[in-house]
Amino acid sequence: MELIASFSVDHTAIVPGIFTSRVDTVGEHQITTYDIRVTRPNREPAIDVSAMHSLEHIIATYLRNDPDWKDEVIYWGPMGCLTGFYLILKGNRAPQEIQKLILSAFQSVQNADIVPGAEEKNCGNYLLHNLRMAKWYAAKFADYLAEHADDPLIYEYPKTERLVTDDGQHFYDS
Repeated sequence: MELIASFSVDHTAIVPGIFTSRVDTVGEHQITTYDIRVTRPNREPAIDVSAMHSLEHIIATYLRNDPDWKDEVIYWGPMGCLTGFYLILKGNRAPQEIQKLILSAFQSVQNADIVPGAEEKNCGNYLLHNLRMAKWYAAKFADYLAEHADDPLIYEYPKTERLVTDDGQHFYDS
């Protein structure tokens, strides 16, 4: 079975940032999946599950209500590894073009007094939320994005070269 693209990224070298994970064509339309990496995989602790859940609710609500972007948003949700989120948007923009959107979405968490949709009738696990921790993670990531806005490393996946020998053995060199 062939390894999917997101598992082919060198997770030992990836830093927090905004990356294009994949671009798909659906009919005559392009959609882009972005990897919004909040923590360094396998180098920093994963995001607390209850904080991740709260960030999902708050930022999904923010994105789907942003007057300039709400019609472009297809999906916002957590990665299974709890190191970031996936954002799927209509079109195909460079990660730098959505940096301000992502920055403002994470900054908006500081203004949240409640987690939207965190009631039993609205959420499949309404007790699994932590607004205080969500604010901490959001502030840390927003500060990082603002500080590194001009750093190309936060917009490009680490490159790995895959060497294949004559007899078909694979070697990976970062």
